[in-house]
Amino acid sequence: MQQTGATFDGKHFLNPVPTAMMQPGAMLTVLKESFKKHPGRTPEKLLGPFEVDKTKLFAASATDVNVTWLGHSTVLMAIDGKRFLTDPVWYQRASPFTGVGPKRFFEAPVSVADLPPLDYILLSHDHYDHLDKGTLRYLAGKKIPIITMLGVGKRLRDWGVPENQITELDWWQQKDLGAGFKIIALPARHFSGRWINDRFTTLWGSFAIQSPNHNIYFGADSGYYEGFKKIGEAVGPFDLTLLEIGAYNEHWADIHMGPENAARAHLDLRGKLMLPLHWGTFALAFHPWTEPIKRLLADAEKKNIQLIVPAPGETRTLSEGSYTNTWWER
Repeated sequence: MQQTGATFDGKHFLNPVPTAMMQPGAMLTVLKESFKKHPGRTPEKLLGPFEVDKTKLFAASATDVNVTWLGHSTVLMAIDGKRFLTDPVWYQRASPFTGVGPKRFFEAPVSVADLPPLDYILLSHDHYDHLDKGTLRYLAGKKIPIITMLGVGKRLRDWGVPENQITELDWWQQKDLGAGFKIIALPARHFSGRWINDRFTTLWGSFAIQSPNHNIYFGADSGYYEGFKKIGEAVGPFDLTLLEIGAYNEHWADIHMGPENAARAHLDLRGKLMLPLHWGTFALAFHPWTEPIKRLLADAEKKNIQLIVPAPGETRTLSEGSYTNTWWER
């Protein structure tokens, strides 16, 4: 992988390496599995309620990082005094429908109206579990700048988001935010689309958030590939990596990496601490809902990886180091 932008063939964006959305012949198998009961795939009852500590949530040190996992891939980070919100989703379902589709395991620990003032929103791609129309329109009304990937801006403009609030980036492009802050858009091995007829028409990716004192990697969604090593060499090392660990299946291994490959990607990125994303919020695969974190904890111990695993809504400070709250056991 060279440090060049994404390939666009005139209609579709392409992955950095050959990628199958589903392994050949797997469609029928997956369809059959979708009609079966899978024990433990969802919690027996609504989890929580979880709440934030507003004193910690609103804190923003000029020399440290506060990180609050709000569920799935939605994370609030106060980095050296500036606040970044990733892939904000407050909708009850990861779906275009109100009554059908994967439903949240727990209510959001804080309402979107009660968030502290935000400096930037980072949008990795346009899937429903990462781009929530209602949330985005609300936040856009607060005049918060949105940084996203090529093509996603049109969706936002169609929803009424002003042009001057949107920055679209290609892979390896960067945006200088001033005062020593910079965003770098980076590749990922995934796909995009809000419906079956618009896949690959917008770009997907990951981000490096560089500040005067820290370097953070927000991985969003990706299958594992050698590109993580190139990113680590070119942009790393990282003080914190945020990487997906859930929604894996052998039939779509190219586009979601699972716990062990997430740990491998963290090492490739030359990360110091890792915070797992994309688990414990929606049932997007057939595995038990607690399996991703249990497998990650076991693998991280073998590989000597330091983790930050907070409960939903719990704020942790990077300087505090590794931490695991086994909230799913309660």
